[in-house]
Amino acid sequence: MDIIEILKAVLFGVVEGITEWLPISSTGHMILLNEFVTLDVSPEFWEMFLVVIQLGAILAVVLLFWNKIFPFQWKEKPVVRKDIFVLWFKILAACVPAAVIGLAFDDVLDALFYNPWCVAVALIVFGIAFIVIENRNKNSTPRITELGQITYQTAFLIGVFQLLAAIFPGTSRSGATIVGALLIGVSRTVAAEFTFFLAIPVMLGASLLKVLKFEGSVTGMETTILLVGMVVAFVVSVLVIRFLMGYIKKHDFKVFGWYRIVLGVAVLGYFMMK
Repeated sequence: MDIIEILKAVLFGVVEGITEWLPISSTGHMILLNEFVTLDVSPEFWEMFLVVIQLGAILAVVLLFWNKIFPFQWKEKPVVRKDIFVLWFKILAACVPAAVIGLAFDDVLDALFYNPWCVAVALIVFGIAFIVIENRNKNSTPRITELGQITYQTAFLIGVFQLLAAIFPGTSRSGATIVGALLIGVSRTVAAEFTFFLAIPVMLGASLLKVLKFEGSVTGMETTILLVGMVVAFVVSVLVIRFLMGYIKKHDFKVFGWYRIVLGVAVLGYFMMK
């Protein structure tokens, strides 16, 4: 039975690693997967697991983009990258909307919207948004094509879109920020990179909040499940991020929009039949 639970953790790690970075909603997929593959853990641990497993995905961003996010570099002598410090201040500015609402209303929002129906609707609505915005931008040129061109105002606006993901599970944090960035004239590549970087403080904060609120006890098996899920999520995230950055250089996000719509309809249909 222990081996089966570890294999389940591997499966959840794979799903997390794929869906966290593609704009298709990791929460929606986790909820749907849990209907068919249920971990033998306490309800309190499961709620924490859904969030803390994201730490593995974060480490993939840190690994792949280290030179773009770490301001201290050593060559012949120590160098401090002021532009990276400025980028982090902009990232923190983008975190403000979701942080304020998340800290104040986390439990209320989970109780109201953390259910298959809201997830399905969010999948469909943002899937349509991707298609509409990409069609609108088809013949236009992005006005922001480098990370350094993102202003504090632009960063904050992207953070406002991220707030939608904090309120409505299934929106997809990466999906919401990418949609918002495209809408205000950010190129696909820059939108994706800024979304990845924005995930670092957001996921760290969300994980810390869940751990601090966790009131149950953790068994040795549950600890193993969490560690396995995080490691698998890390490895899969590295592959998925590399794929996505190569894909969007030649393609738009409409395929993810259509996928979201199909998945949302499938989720609605499944739970209506159930």
